[in-house]
Amino acid sequence: MADRLIGQRLVDDMTDAERDRAARVESVLPALRAAAEQADASGQFPAGHVALLREAGLLGLVVPEEYGGLGGGLRDLAAATYAMGSACPSTALAFFFHNTSASRGLLPLEAIEAGLFDDADVPVVRAFAEQVLRRMAGGMWLANFASESVKSASANIAISTTARPATRDGVDGWLVTGEKSFGCATGVADTYLVTARLDGTDTAAGLALFLVPREAEGVASRPAWDGLGMRGSANHGITLHEVWVPATEALTVPGAFVKMLQCSRGSFVGNQLAITAVYVGCAQGVYDETLQRLTSKTFADTGRPIAESPMHQVIIGDMTENLETAYLWLRRQLLLETSEPPIAPKNEVYRQWRLAKGSICENAFAVAVGAFKACGTSGATLHGTMGRALRDLSMGLVMTFPPERGRLEAAGMITADRSNDLFASVPK
Repeated sequence: MADRLIGQRLVDDMTDAERDRAARVESVLPALRAAAEQADASGQFPAGHVALLREAGLLGLVVPEEYGGLGGGLRDLAAATYAMGSACPSTALAFFFHNTSASRGLLPLEAIEAGLFDDADVPVVRAFAEQVLRRMAGGMWLANFASESVKSASANIAISTTARPATRDGVDGWLVTGEKSFGCATGVADTYLVTARLDGTDTAAGLALFLVPREAEGVASRPAWDGLGMRGSANHGITLHEVWVPATEALTVPGAFVKMLQCSRGSFVGNQLAITAVYVGCAQGVYDETLQRLTSKTFADTGRPIAESPMHQVIIGDMTENLETAYLWLRRQLLLETSEPPIAPKNEVYRQWRLAKGSICENAFAVAVGAFKACGTSGATLHGTMGRALRDLSMGLVMTFPPERGRLEAAGMITADRSNDLFASVPK
């Protein structure tokens, strides 16, 4: 279809409402694509993209309409990050992390509906959750900071950043101290959504959430991140030194973080598969450009398209297989996490995600390797499409967890009924 949106290449059965939201995404793609090369070369997030996405209403893409958002869900987010990934993977990644903040609003509300909170805690939990959602819908960019350089053998993300009670000018609050090693939109987002552990706790039940203004006293950006790929996503992280956060800007109800995770459908906190959609979109983009190059250029002696040579036919076949394999994994995970009624229990959905994430990213990276081989030295420039895709897609091999860890955890779940915690609270 001539009017088919890019997002429909991933989600091909969109409803009318989903297509309307995807059209908003489509409207910003030319600007994202035009700025992609400079963003990669400079290693900086294009400042104009914040206003661009805000004016398109996309900062509230997955916020329910009752809170002022567009009412999209996981299918919308996956289609959006996929489409943006085909234009500028760095921007798509940063946009993805902004949208993960919505889970800190949506999941607590689901936990309330599930009866997981005591009546006394419900008003506090609801107030924080609704605050997150309304701010996103109002056009506030939230940078979601959870990951740290500290590692835990029993969890994927270990939290050593601490928060201790403090009163300032008669107002109760918290002093937050720590270092967040990874998180998009450093120095770009309006507010940082920070995960920390309450001082004196050493389990995930002590994890809490804090809304920290970018310019708050005690907040600083870490040194600029000279990344291999995704260079325009402002990934360098932040430091926090006794940053005061009023109690009204925090969710510190004991066990709240764990309870909200219980309401996640499958992948991490309910939307992680959309990060792999970024990589599949990037892979589709470099695949398309490779075919265009190879079919439009000809051999000087035969006049035939370069794409028809036996070597290129083999490479193109491999690229096609890898791309289709990535789609199969991603679409299957999307179905598992969005089907109503559910078609698999949560533990199976989660196990599938541990396998899917690595398989998607490895196959997407293989597409870029094929493009690099097929285009030869003419495509082997540092900031051209092939060079950027090769580096951007390599980041998928290490982000959140590498493929090997996912497979190891899935094997443990299959053979020993063993699971791996998502988050751990650990002392420094």
